Amino acid sequence: MATFNVPLSGTSTFILLGIPGLEADHIWISIPFFIFYIISLLGNVTVLFVVGKEQTLHKPMYLLLCMLALTDIGMSTSVMPKALCIFWFNLKRITVRGCLTQMFFLHAASAMHSAVLVTMAFDRYVAICNPLRYANIVTNAQIAKLGLVGLIRAVLFILPLALLLSRLPFCANHIISHTYCKHIAVANISCGDIAVNRMYGLIIGFVVIGLDLTLIALSYCLIIRAVLRISSKKAHQKALNSCTAHICVMLTSYPPSLFSILTHWFGQGIAPQVHIILANLYFVIPPHAQPYHLWS
Repeated sequence: MATFNVPLSGTSTFILLGIPGLEADHIWISIPFFIFYIISLLGNVTVLFVVGKEQTLHKPMYLLLCMLALTDIGMSTSVMPKALCIFWFNLKRITVRGCLTQMFFLHAASAMHSAVLVTMAFDRYVAICNPLRYANIVTNAQIAKLGLVGLIRAVLFILPLALLLSRLPFCANHIISHTYCKHIAVANISCGDIAVNRMYGLIIGFVVIGLDLTLIALSYCLIIRAVLRISSKKAHQKALNSCTAHICVMLTSYPPSLFSILTHWFGQGIAPQVHIILANLYFVIPPHAQPYHLWS
């Protein structure tokens, strides 16, 4: 069996199978995905339009909301259009360059999404623990700087994934049993040594999510400590209510992400169809739900 390195500039392609074993049901499976995707786009575009047009909303909290909307759009749009083409038109081929580009943007958007949630936790911490200094500490410029840091972090962490994949040799098997080019799914079809890819992917997954969850947990520990020092029950309720939307967003973001990572690495007993469907839901359910949590 001949081995060859696939050049990024070449015409070689991969084949995305979609959901193996459920090809006959692709049309029906596509319906909820399409509905969630459209609702997600409409909700997040509406957020961007309203905040951009209304001058009174040009505040740090709403800037964070726009950043979250952009990452939501990036996450869902990196995956859903190609997945729907597979479901509807059986267009399963994707170029190597297109595959690596999709992988980079979907993972970078996910990392950026997590960074925005950390920044939102910082915003809530300052608002509750240092309310008198909130306007001086949390400014639009400060939020923009934190957003830029999150973007740079996402690029620096995710770019090596694409570079590591581009160096792998691929043999006769170009079939990816998924609806999108997930890093480890692409690495698994290589006929070369993917130990470095597997280790780096696992480290990045746990470093990004683990570090961000630790910072968020620390913020909420300090918030709870500050709230418990407040004597007024009404003030208690007001402070906790200001965190409800952020907590709801985290509950729709981190559990599906962690479940997807853990099942891919350690869930050998889980049917691949279940894993693929859940992995796709991760890219449409949080972006679909978050605009409504945050406006509520």
